Amino acid sequence: MTRLDEGDGVADLLETIAGDQGCADWLAALDDPRIPRLAAALPSDLDLPDVLLDLAVPHEDIAQLLALHSEMTASAELAELLARAVSGLLWRLGEPGEGTGLPDVPAAAGALGRCFAVFVFVAALPYVRALHREHGVPDDVSRHTLADLGRNLAVHRRRFGTTGLLVPWWPTRHFRGELYQLGRLQFERHRLGKRTGAAVAAAGVGAGPGDPCLSVHIPDFRGPFTPRACDDSIARARDFFARHFPREPARAAVCHSWLLDGQLRQYLPADSNIVRFQERFTLLPARPGTAPEPSDDTPVAFVFGGTETPRAELPRRTSLQRAVLGHLDAGGHWYPGSGWFAL
Repeated sequence: MTRLDEGDGVADLLETIAGDQGCADWLAALDDPRIPRLAAALPSDLDLPDVLLDLAVPHEDIAQLLALHSEMTASAELAELLARAVSGLLWRLGEPGEGTGLPDVPAAAGALGRCFAVFVFVAALPYVRALHREHGVPDDVSRHTLADLGRNLAVHRRRFGTTGLLVPWWPTRHFRGELYQLGRLQFERHRLGKRTGAAVAAAGVGAGPGDPCLSVHIPDFRGPFTPRACDDSIARARDFFARHFPREPARAAVCHSWLLDGQLRQYLPADSNIVRFQERFTLLPARPGTAPEPSDDTPVAFVFGGTETPRAELPRRTSLQRAVLGHLDAGGHWYPGSGWFAL
């Protein structure tokens, strides 16, 4: 039987949101008079399990979300907040970088705070599915893309053992029609920034700062990202975006990730998936005149599922585990890398 959290409720959520600066800024953004009010309806308690399962929500999270559903639907204050959140999320739907996003709700809000974003995404489903139909997005691509919500719930459960979203702002890209799952990789409709755009332009690719591009993401829980799997995804992306978003001709793909830290090549075999992935990209050098900011916890979180366990107790079974920890043990740091390749 799934243990439900005790002591969490509407009052905890509303009080916590009111007292948190990040949430207060989000609420202020929702007051923008340009945001049209949208209807935000949740499925009934009878229909909700099937809706959640269609989104790949783990079975062990269904009972918790059903219990919270009764609180969501019984509170007029939460109904109002839900409608405002959906309206802000979907403002200028389909336009990359728009919308108000969703905040990180402090832990004091309890289970309802951890899961409020899930209900926002569920209420947004009819709108994003309509957008997908408008662009002719195939049903399987739509389904696989939106199922990333369930993957994010699985990431939270793996790390904390509870129902919730670790980074509630991340699925906003999926539910705004900006990001699509195409095979092993995800591709996000984006624009070239100044530095990457200048590098792309200098290479004679025919694009520059401000032009459309595709941002590449590598999600967890989808197996190894082998060269064959990446080739397949990139081929799908070329066809998909040319067919369904022809007004945004992307001539370059970009990636900003710890996986593009060039130091990994010092530790991993030349034929490893990570090194082969890096070889697809022209890596950008560090910004001149600035010291890069270390991001040591990022690879630890992705490789080991979290940062709570002391590093001395973490396993060193794989070459990647040994590389990440050995580099830190030697006093080194890990940094996010950036790169691009022509499409």
